[in-house]
Amino acid sequence: MNFDLPQELVDYLAELDRFIEAEIKPLEEADDNIRFFDHRREHSRTDWDNGGLPRKEWEELLHKAKKRADRAGHFRFANPVEFGGQGGSNLWMTVIREHLAAKGLGLHNDLQNEHSIVGNQPLVVMFRDFGTQAQKEEFIPGLLSDEIFVCFGLTEPDHGSDATFMETRAVREERHGVPGWRIDGRKMWITGMHRATHCAVFARTEGEDGDALGISCFLVPVPSEGLVVEEYLWTFNMPTDHPRLSLTNIWVPETAMFGKAGHGLPLAQAFVHENRIRQAASSLGAAVYCIQESVKYATERKPFGKPLAANQGIQFPLVELATQAEMLRQLIYKTAWEMDQMPHPEVAKRLSDKVSMCNYYANRLCCEAADRAMQVHGGIGYSRHKPFEHIYRHHRRYRITEGSEEIQMRKVAAFLFRFAGPNKNKLFD
Repeated sequence: MNFDLPQELVDYLAELDRFIEAEIKPLEEADDNIRFFDHRREHSRTDWDNGGLPRKEWEELLHKAKKRADRAGHFRFANPVEFGGQGGSNLWMTVIREHLAAKGLGLHNDLQNEHSIVGNQPLVVMFRDFGTQAQKEEFIPGLLSDEIFVCFGLTEPDHGSDATFMETRAVREERHGVPGWRIDGRKMWITGMHRATHCAVFARTEGEDGDALGISCFLVPVPSEGLVVEEYLWTFNMPTDHPRLSLTNIWVPETAMFGKAGHGLPLAQAFVHENRIRQAASSLGAAVYCIQESVKYATERKPFGKPLAANQGIQFPLVELATQAEMLRQLIYKTAWEMDQMPHPEVAKRLSDKVSMCNYYANRLCCEAADRAMQVHGGIGYSRHKPFEHIYRHHRRYRITEGSEEIQMRKVAAFLFRFAGPNKNKLFD
């Protein structure tokens, strides 16, 4: 067994570091753009008088950074070669995501917006695998050029984790001689709606409440008559781009259906494992940053004439966090490597529990590390002049989104007790 990272990967991390210093840092420091990252960050990013949405200047800066990364060949790294990427593996992406997050807050990697110089574009592959030929020709180039943005309309006010009970309905209806579907319902937490060109609306088209099958996905253009943003919901982590929607008598042609009829949820879950393992790596990286900054501060700070680091009350909590981070890193890397050894459909059958372990534990660890960093730094740690409150506010949401930690623990339990997974229903020895 060799736990050394491939030399090519180590070299690529160094290349990313050079790119950040040459292209991203100067952009971050120009025109007072640092206001989006220092103590003014929440105010600078948030248009408080416009529903709490992200300010135009903030999103324009993110767009500029992505364009620079794309020209340098980094942004599409994880994409298949056919779409201008390098086919980055799960292992490489986890190492890269941890590396970038461990650098701290900056334009190179700001996960509040899922922004990174090494992008994550699962929709491109989803359209390749599930889209019609016409959808591939329209959406894939548009997604790659940033001219098309598709948000996901899955969650509802009364249904989150229990998506199979969603109340949004779609029924067949012909209009002006064109066959199609009428959609009625409500959606909530539809991230990115303010800049979406399309909303992938999930609605039950057949079956009974609780059935995994029978839910279909429709690509609804934005704007569409009957699609109304009722309000943008202000969150612990501002700015917000998460609205509550109402869908009333919306009509789309049959060609708007994305994927097979009745198979919307499997489509939505197709790339959940890639997203979760990358998110876990980012949370690990952010946790490492908090730990390292705390160690540094405790060494430099000298209350009562001696370094703060001399106190075991400071040492031991950070020792616990550092130990957990080391163990978690090995599990994340091992799981990502195993994902690369099997066809994509096999991951859900054989590794879903390990991916969930990585994700829920990393998100929790990051919150604990950010909280501990605030405590070690004292008053300045609690202030916005340090990034720990921002890291905590952002990563706290990951314990709910992408599958709450309770849902993911249930997945682990299903594999552990043989209710699901490769050993389903097998007797214990």
